[in-house]
Amino acid sequence: MTHVTERSSAGTSGGGRNRQPWTSRTGRKRTVTYADAGVSIHAGERAVELLKSKVHRTMRPEVMGDIGGFAGLFRLDVGRYRNPILASSTDGVGTKLVIAQQLDIHDTVGIDLVAMVVDDLVACGAEPLFLLDYIACGEVVPDKVAEIGAGIADGCRYAGCALLGGETAEHPGVLRPDEYDVSATGVGVVEESEILGRDRVEVGDVVIAMRSSGLHSNGFSLVRHVLLGAGRMRLDTVVDDFGRQRTLGEELLTPTKIYARDCLKLIEECEVRALAHVTGGGIPGNLVRILPEHVDAVVNRSTWKPQPIFELVQAKGRIEDPEMESTFNMGVGMFAIVSAADADRALAFLAGRGIESWQAGEVIEGTGMVQMIGQHTRG
Repeated sequence: MTHVTERSSAGTSGGGRNRQPWTSRTGRKRTVTYADAGVSIHAGERAVELLKSKVHRTMRPEVMGDIGGFAGLFRLDVGRYRNPILASSTDGVGTKLVIAQQLDIHDTVGIDLVAMVVDDLVACGAEPLFLLDYIACGEVVPDKVAEIGAGIADGCRYAGCALLGGETAEHPGVLRPDEYDVSATGVGVVEESEILGRDRVEVGDVVIAMRSSGLHSNGFSLVRHVLLGAGRMRLDTVVDDFGRQRTLGEELLTPTKIYARDCLKLIEECEVRALAHVTGGGIPGNLVRILPEHVDAVVNRSTWKPQPIFELVQAKGRIEDPEMESTFNMGVGMFAIVSAADADRALAFLAGRGIESWQAGEVIEGTGMVQMIGQHTRG
């Protein structure tokens, strides 16, 4: 959701007298407007109007007011909690946006944006409550901004959070007319006694992996370099390994999987110790963040096969395995560490919700490290 600020027109001042710019060389001259500088207030207003119906579908009962206020209002139901703790997260989409801009497809990156925020929130056990977005562009094209915003609204609906407010900023001279960037901040809540994290992880726990939808939203600078730069591939190239006559561009713009609702339900169903959202840093760099110093997590690569896009990137770029694993999710978007007694139950529950998952490893005595063993199935 976005809002814009109405600025009064130049030309009048107190006392009803006309006020005009003056120069000693030329005398009176035409008033300069904001539009002369490349900013259209009316285009921003039109974008907001196009978004309203989508935004309204994200509303939760706690939301107060409507679109267009100076701040979004959310009535937190403190009666549901003994000691409510607010959680917050901020993120963007990164250079995946370049692919969207090249293909002129803008309704998927909003889902990526929401996923990057809400799946960080749920990693501590927090329920995402609301999200605020920010869209900066070289030129406000209402239909394009509406597409971006529609994706953000869809992501919020998938995550169960409200799109409470936001801003669209026009930056002529800083961004090209066809360029834009997006970011968002999300707020969630969790009962203090139910916060997930490393202090709950024990020796003997099971590491469950949840399948990613592909690259998600990390490593795209490297992807663009090896595929579109050095690899000289075209975004409209059909790659047989992707199936269904799927092009490279379609694969790269596959939205990030949103796990928030599924993870919250899993927490209700099973003894979940911790969750790790796999983003920048890959599997080792994110799983290590939820390990106490006295244990290691052993992850067996042979338990899954990464999607073909990872093999394509690695082959085209001649990238070593450690670099791939420290940059990409390699087919796993979220890890759950659960008690051994609840492992089968957790897997069955996730399968029932349509989440492909598997037992990828275990927690053993150690020094707070991630041990990657085995080899992925190839071909």
